[in-house]
Amino acid sequence: MKFAREGTPFMWSAAVLALAVTGAGLLRHSTPVEFAGGVFVLLALWVAYFFRDPERHGERGAALAIAPADGKVVQVMHVDEPAFVHGRALKVSIFMNVFNVHVNRYPVSGRVTYTHYNAGKFLNAAVDKASLENEMSSVGIESGAHRVLVRQIAGLVARRIVTYSRPGDACVQGERFGIIRFGSRVDIYLPALSTPRVRVGEHTVAGTTVIAEMP
Repeated sequence: MKFAREGTPFMWSAAVLALAVTGAGLLRHSTPVEFAGGVFVLLALWVAYFFRDPERHGERGAALAIAPADGKVVQVMHVDEPAFVHGRALKVSIFMNVFNVHVNRYPVSGRVTYTHYNAGKFLNAAVDKASLENEMSSVGIESGAHRVLVRQIAGLVARRIVTYSRPGDACVQGERFGIIRFGSRVDIYLPALSTPRVRVGEHTVAGTTVIAEMP
């Protein structure tokens, strides 16, 4: 199993703590400390599970938009997007809980022409208000005749958004472009005439699920 490099310090810290507490419990023959050690072992396993980074394959194409995140679709609607699209767009919002893979992937191929980071609050990422007030990082992609915006949004627990993209970078559909630590949301803004292929309540797999067909 491959793991996201951003999780290395967390995984090592959790493993060392679990080993230390478990060892102390065994040396002291203390049932409470041994129990605590078991809890920390489970925590270390969960941290490793959270930062897993599996390879993803699926349908590809210039007219397709692929899910940028694992999670549950919480919104599919048309909105105005003034920052990069500069007009109407089809917005698809995907909420990631703490058990989802949190590595984010490019929904389309093209070139990064816009990036923007905005410090903000840490509201529940599942609510619509989060896309206006939370900490977020935006990546705008020129894909043929289309403009596609992907926005990583922090949540209640998330305190670190990592975005690899820089203006001028070439992006390949399905390849990794960032990660959000510990619970979050990703919004994607597509051409307004795109046809959605997911509905609210459905679950997506980053780099695999087709979320829309673009005109």
